[in-house]
Amino acid sequence: MDEHYDVIVIGGSFAGLSAAMQLARARRRVLVLDSRTPRNRFASHAHGFLGQDGKAPGEIIHEATAQLSAYPTAHFATGEARTAERVDDGFIVTQSSGSIASADRLILATGVRDELPSLPGLDERWGISVLHCPYCHGYEVADKRLGVLATHSLSIHQAMLVPDWGPTTWFSQGIVEPSPEETALLEARNVRIERTPVVEVLGDVPGMTGLRLADGRAIDIDALFVGPRTQMASPLAKQLGCEFDEGPIGPVIRVDDWKQTTVPGVFAAGDAASAWSNATFASAAGVAAGVAAHRSLIFGL
Repeated sequence: MDEHYDVIVIGGSFAGLSAAMQLARARRRVLVLDSRTPRNRFASHAHGFLGQDGKAPGEIIHEATAQLSAYPTAHFATGEARTAERVDDGFIVTQSSGSIASADRLILATGVRDELPSLPGLDERWGISVLHCPYCHGYEVADKRLGVLATHSLSIHQAMLVPDWGPTTWFSQGIVEPSPEETALLEARNVRIERTPVVEVLGDVPGMTGLRLADGRAIDIDALFVGPRTQMASPLAKQLGCEFDEGPIGPVIRVDDWKQTTVPGVFAAGDAASAWSNATFASAAGVAAGVAAHRSLIFGL
């Protein structure tokens, strides 16, 4: 056994670092284990995050890590957590390097993996001209020709939001057909409805100039919003026996208001435990998980 900690936080992005900060300030030994592959690594800038607007996600994480490093009980390890298991009253985590660490509590801030539709040209534009969250990226593409590509029924909701940033075309892709009421709402928002499937993204990567449809037509589009489906980025929650809820675009770890999972001593925060993906939400959830884990060390589970 390498080291024992009060809490091991697995995941070192916004949620994980926020959780670790609370524990370090409580003078608890905390290890942040991170593979350095955050979900937001494809975006050049983060927006809507109070006090951090316009900074690169990597810069925010670097600054937060430096601030956390000033606390003597905060420790860091780079690598993937391969396995996690309960042993007696604590947990053992095995890293990809073979190192083993133990802790009394775990916080999973492991995030999710986005699964884009199988349309050529989306992956290489992801986070640049192919976008997910209009609150995160809409301002930067304001007044351009915008599209929303359907991947599930929630895309209708997304299509109703996007016109606040620019003229919008909704591509149904044959996946979902709006009800008469939804059609009326889309028309009231001046959303153009296109039912012919998109087959090609046009323009030089990483930008775009339009979308080619199955009937040969091309529609001018400068930025495309897509709601990808998500999967757990790590198998640890399943290994530990945590229960999941089926969110609107993928599974999420079931937690209570204080981010306690269904497994005693295991907390979860960030995108892996929430259907709402946003830097501020993730950071706030991390704070809750860190405080709850600390309190559980004192008062029990």
